[in-house]
Formats: sequence, C-alpha cells, structure tokens
Amino acid sequence: MRALQLTLALVLGTVSTGCTNLDRSRDLGNPKVSPTVTAVQVCSNCHGSDGNSLSPNFPRLAGQQAAYLITQLQNFRNHRRSDVEGAEYMWGISRNLTDDQIAGLAEYYSKQIPQSVGKIDAPPELLAAGKDIFEKGLPEQNVIPCSSCHGPKAEGNGPFPQLAHQHASYIVRELNVFQNTQGRPGTPMETISHPLTTANKEAVAAYLQSFHD
Repeated sequence: MRALQLTLALVLGTVSTGCTNLDRSRDLGNPKVSPTVTAVQVCSNCHGSDGNSLSPNFPRLAGQQAAYLITQLQNFRNHRRSDVEGAEYMWGISRNLTDDQIAGLAEYYSKQIPQSVGKIDAPPELLAAGKDIFEKGLPEQNVIPCSSCHGPKAEGNGPFPQLAHQHASYIVRELNVFQNTQGRPGTPMETISHPLTTANKEAVAAYLQSFHD
C-alpha cells in the first residue's frame, strides 16, 4: 500500500508539473510566464503566432509600434477602451496582465515581420483615391494626410500605429468607432475621422491593405 501511495504521488506530481510548465502555459495571471509564450499559446488564437492574423476580425500586430500596443493593452485592462468588438475579447484577456507583461508583449509583436494580407479585390480608382487621402488628405474636408502621423510608408510612429498591410475591413470598422462612438478615447482620430464619408473610409482602407513599399 505504501508503495502504491508513493507511485500515485509521483504521478500526480508529474501531471502537476506538466500543467504548470512555463514554456507552454496559458495562465495569463502568472507573471512568470514569458510574453513570447503568452503570444504563442494565447494571443495566436486570434492574431496568429507572429502577429499576422488571417481573420479580418482581428488586427494584425506584426511590426506594430510598441508604444501603441502598450497604450491599447493598458486601455483594455483599465476598461478605458470600450469599443464593442475589442472589449468583448480583450477586457478578459488583459485583466490580469502586469505592466511588465504588457511591455513584453508589445516588444514581441514589434519585432515580428509584417506580411502582405494579399491583393484586395478593389477597382484601381478606389485604390488611387485611397492613396491620395493617405498622402495628401482631403483639404476641402479639412482632413489631414494620414501619412503626417502614420509615416510615409504607413509604418507608424510611437503612439501612432502602423497601418500598412492591415485588413481593410478592420480599418473601416475602427474608423467607424472613432467617428461614431466614444469607444476609443484619447486620440485625435475622433476629430480627424469626423468628416470622412463611407467612400473615403473604404478607399483609404483598401489602399492600406494593398500597401507595398
């Protein structure tokens, strides 16, 4: 009987160790789990292991500005960012993340290489209109060029996110959030997006998805 008890204890100990393996853990409340493991084991379900999400429901994070990602994760954690789709997924996921974990995730994704989403099925005139909005803005509508904040190659700049190679439908969705809700406070986009028409939004989004250097 004693031998059986010892064997059982060893088995249970092995199972327990396997469940708490830090290299494969999905425990978002454990600060000992590295950001890389969290990205691969948890975040990859929506964003892809390298941040190049395949689904247009989820933004691409590969090559994203670290400062931007830190702000967004903190805003989700603090329930400051309340856009419906984002809050539905991210409030729970970010709830227990520490500042160090958030910084680590931001660094991980900022170092990944963004891949092209693929050619978008859009007429050339729509892409041309989007290019004009991105590079020149819409002076008659008091809309500044997107490139003035997001960079000439849509690579982003600090708190301003990278937009190149993002899913077009995601960009349109977020522009609608900026334009019509208070779901993403603390950004100049509420004012900038206000004059945009549906055609404007679709054009610049299509251009950004098909963007190439």
